[in-house]
Amino acid sequence: MNLNFNQILAKNYKSPSQIIRVLSEDWVAKQSYCPNCSAEPLAEFTNGKPVADFYCRHCSEEYELKSKKAKLSHVINDGAYDTMIERINSDNNPNFFFLTYSQALSVNNFLIIPKQFFKPDMIIKRKPLSVTAKRAGWVGCNIDLRKVPESGKVFLVKDQQVIPRDNVTKQFQKTLFLRKQSQQTRGWTLDVWQCIDRLDANFSLNQVYAFADLLKLKHPENNHIKDKIRQQLQVLRDKGIIEFIGRGQYRKLY
Repeated sequence: MNLNFNQILAKNYKSPSQIIRVLSEDWVAKQSYCPNCSAEPLAEFTNGKPVADFYCRHCSEEYELKSKKAKLSHVINDGAYDTMIERINSDNNPNFFFLTYSQALSVNNFLIIPKQFFKPDMIIKRKPLSVTAKRAGWVGCNIDLRKVPESGKVFLVKDQQVIPRDNVTKQFQKTLFLRKQSQQTRGWTLDVWQCIDRLDANFSLNQVYAFADLLKLKHPENNHIKDKIRQQLQVLRDKGIIEFIGRGQYRKLY
């Protein structure tokens, strides 16, 4: 995998944002592969499909690309709020590639967040554009990556080091079980998973119970929070995300 952008393509454009869009999309099309099935190359949508940029001809996974100079921040600027909410609530919402690049126009980090980790509460609604703006009233959004468990961030390139392809596909496929859950159940699984992320590698049931008040705020309709916590720990155990080691003690497997 060549981490350098093809800068020759930049000579046909003047806008910095347009240059980066062209260079980064070309890099993904030429250097990347499908994290789900490992097929390559990825195909580009040609009709300006909302949200998605690429798709895999082999398994039909769809991908949207977001590129940024230097470091990947916790909050990423995105497009129209209504379009984004509609798409992530649909059956064919896309996976998201996030790419950071250096001053020398080479890839620093390239990761994917699979679509099953996206929830409406991680899409932050921005203020409408002012009445004097060209698109007055338009409402954009940001993506809050802090709401994604660490296992949901699958790196293909990390700190300019290419991750072995087998490792990428294994990590991607390990969380596909979330797609079979209802949106409500998946929300519970991800919320408990986020709580576990804040604990050490070895943790106790009582430590997870300490998040009960926070989970109650997220799920006010549920009056059996601790029962739900135990249920979700069992789900994560059965799927190989954590391991039960006895007497209310657990260990992360990621």
